[in-house]
Amino acid sequence: MSRINLTDDSDTVAQKIRKAKTDPEPIPESMEGLSGRPEAKNLVSIYASLADEPAQAVLARFAGQGFGAFKPALAELLVETLRPIKARLDELRADPAELDAILTRGAGRAAELAQPTLDAAYRAVGLRRS
Repeated sequence: MSRINLTDDSDTVAQKIRKAKTDPEPIPESMEGLSGRPEAKNLVSIYASLADEPAQAVLARFAGQGFGAFKPALAELLVETLRPIKARLDELRADPAELDAILTRGAGRAAELAQPTLDAAYRAVGLRRS
């Protein structure tokens, strides 16, 4: 319950958000009001990141409300944000050959990009000559 997995279904994601640790204090109007409230600050920051808006705007929208009102909104936003990612992950998990092809292409590209750095490191320690 300490994290959201990409393999979690929508109900599980919502349940994890509902059970996320918070405090009984209402949501403040400003970021200063989240001082000393790491759990609350974390949830507000997650919402702000997913909504692509400043945390202050999130606080303004939910100020004075308890987390009983905030958590369902966060859960809905999170579920909708993860929906296309989860769908693609499910597609890939259903097609291991495609997943292997993607990983092979990625490994080739990573090796290509890393080669100059690797060559320089070998030269630096005297394992290869220029």
